[in-house]
Amino acid sequence: MGWPGEWLAGFDLETTGTDIDSDRIVTGALVELGPGREPGASRTWLIDPGVPIPPAATGIHGISTEQARRHGLAAATGVEQITAALAEVLGSGRPLAVMNARYDLSLLDRECARHGVAPLAARLGRTPGPIIDPLVLDKYVDRYRKGKRNLQALCEHYGVELLSAHEAGADAVAAARVAARIGERYAAVGSVDTTALHQLQVRAAAEQAASFQRYLRRVGDPRAYIDPAWPLIPAQRTGEHASEARAG
Repeated sequence: MGWPGEWLAGFDLETTGTDIDSDRIVTGALVELGPGREPGASRTWLIDPGVPIPPAATGIHGISTEQARRHGLAAATGVEQITAALAEVLGSGRPLAVMNARYDLSLLDRECARHGVAPLAARLGRTPGPIIDPLVLDKYVDRYRKGKRNLQALCEHYGVELLSAHEAGADAVAAARVAARIGERYAAVGSVDTTALHQLQVRAAAEQAASFQRYLRRVGDPRAYIDPAWPLIPAQRTGEHASEARAG
């Protein structure tokens, strides 16, 4: 049956915006799913990001600046707890499903630097993995399908219920379930072990970035750049193009 029928964790962040260098974490969730894809143990975080939450972001995830300041953890504490929890999962060799992983994991990496917290890569002694990213996998197995590929669209396409979009716990569960459905439907990704799958996604993400970059340059932006790195964009390679990690 392979990894689609085994233990899987889902992870998601909701944030103040889409720039991985300057935006901050507001909520996070890490949810374990057993072989039956039913949620098990979970951890959730509400964080005071230390900056005002823009109304546009509140309109997406529902958390206001006042709520975060009144009920949220201090940012450094929340970032430490999230990073430690992910390190525990990945350090055990278990896979972690993250929709558009290079956005969430890169933003978490910048938050660690901002608050003096040991980053995930340093705790593991390696690039974080094995990661299973349903966005990368869906583009790999069904490259030419038209339409959106955000989490809600993938849930609809693969028949996964999304109870509350942009609520971190619901999105974490949905990401893991979509990843498993892709693995069940496509043997090319479902039949390999998670280490090989991680490396497949590194290559696929780079190819997808190159293709999107060519498209942008062809339609009128000759300087367009899409970073090929996955699942973590190195800090020195972001800045001007940081928000592109959020593109789906």
